[in-house]
Amino acid sequence: MLIAALVSSVKVIPMKNAFKYCARVVLVLLLAAPFSSLSAQNNPSTPAAASPQANPSDVDSVEHLIAAVYDVISGPAGPRNWDRFRSMFYPGARLIPSHRDESGKISANSLTADQYADRAKAFFDKDGFFEAAVANRIEIWDHIAHVWSTYESRHAKGEKPFARGINSFQLLYDGSRWWVLTIYWEGEDPGHSIPEKYLK
Repeated sequence: MLIAALVSSVKVIPMKNAFKYCARVVLVLLLAAPFSSLSAQNNPSTPAAASPQANPSDVDSVEHLIAAVYDVISGPAGPRNWDRFRSMFYPGARLIPSHRDESGKISANSLTADQYADRAKAFFDKDGFFEAAVANRIEIWDHIAHVWSTYESRHAKGEKPFARGINSFQLLYDGSRWWVLTIYWEGEDPGHSIPEKYLK
């Protein structure tokens, strides 16, 4: 609104003053930019408009939300319920796997819920995958929560885990339900075992 008003106020001026006038307009527009950004921040996207409707029992508590995230990605080879998956994530939420390469360099890859679903489909279509929490450490204050969740991954129920690691969940309560804001995780490797204290 502010920038549109400034542009509409431009008048016809003599050519000899054009350069000076343009410079002033550009300066005013640059000064106005932070206010335009602030206005956009004060009017965030509505979660319901960007995410499928959630199952109320999936999002009514921190414990249920964490269990639902593990449940929705688990199952025998075949499709997953990606609408249910997306319904748990706040608009703009990220899934961030971290990785240590053979040289020891550590990196992270940030994905949206849609990007994660697109990349995981091919694997889940041909391989069974069951992931569950071994232990959860939950901290909650007001509308924020953090869950430090040790997980085990299997290709079939009852099998020996082929992977373990820790998921760090950041969650938001909007007054009516819980949302996933971030899941950031690291998988265990031979040189970096999960400490015993995180297994119980």
